[in-house]
Amino acid sequence: MNKGQLNWVFPDGDLPPHGDNPDFLGHEALTVTNLNDTDAHLTIDIIFEDKDPVKGLTFTLGAERVFCFRLDYPICDQQFQIPHGQYSIVVHSDVPVVACFGRLDVRQTNMAYYIVQGYSY
Repeated sequence: MNKGQLNWVFPDGDLPPHGDNPDFLGHEALTVTNLNDTDAHLTIDIIFEDKDPVKGLTFTLGAERVFCFRLDYPICDQQFQIPHGQYSIVVHSDVPVVACFGRLDVRQTNMAYYIVQGYSY
């Protein structure tokens, strides 16, 4: 039974400002779930609009575990800080995983949380 996909692309990254409410800081998040009984070894690439990509960021996600990467904080083993501006995230895994991408945007009067469509290939 297929429990996810090996490769995911989230093309619409653009970190929102934190805003003024400490209870609801604007951010984006990448959540990855490993439904398998073996660890998933992830490689994450960040593709930018105006600079060279950052490739080969690594993270091990335990068997039957979930991890949420807050993208306004340093990510992966390399503690890479994604800068503000347009970017895309590409996730590769050695076992199938499920991934989703969300954004808490506080730029509007009414806050909104978006789930950004990911594409597996």
